[in-house]
Amino acid sequence: MTVVQAVVASRARRIARRALVVLAVLLVVDLALSAGLYVAMLQPPDVFGQIIAKTPFPLMMVLPFETLWNSARGGQLKSGDLAPDFRLPGLDHKSTVQLSSYRGSRPVVLVFGSYT
Repeated sequence: MTVVQAVVASRARRIARRALVVLAVLLVVDLALSAGLYVAMLQPPDVFGQIIAKTPFPLMMVLPFETLWNSARGGQLKSGDLAPDFRLPGLDHKSTVQLSSYRGSRPVVLVFGSYT
């Protein structure tokens, strides 16, 4: 091996080592940010909303948002399971509606979403 080849090989090893260090640092930062986002998703909706409102959009593009969301907020129900019982105020806000009162009487369709 000539001197030039040795210098080139040494420089290539240094560059490769630096690239590995940079990749390792980026991986640690990504894992830390993803863990922070996951913890934020476990918070009540109003707290999560405040956190996510201050999160820069480019950061949201590089983090695995949907995967973390499905894990944090996906729940345990599977297709075909009975929906858990709940009670909500009626449209008139004077009465309440309870899901279990409809079980067995007729099919019930639950639609969750935003109508704003």
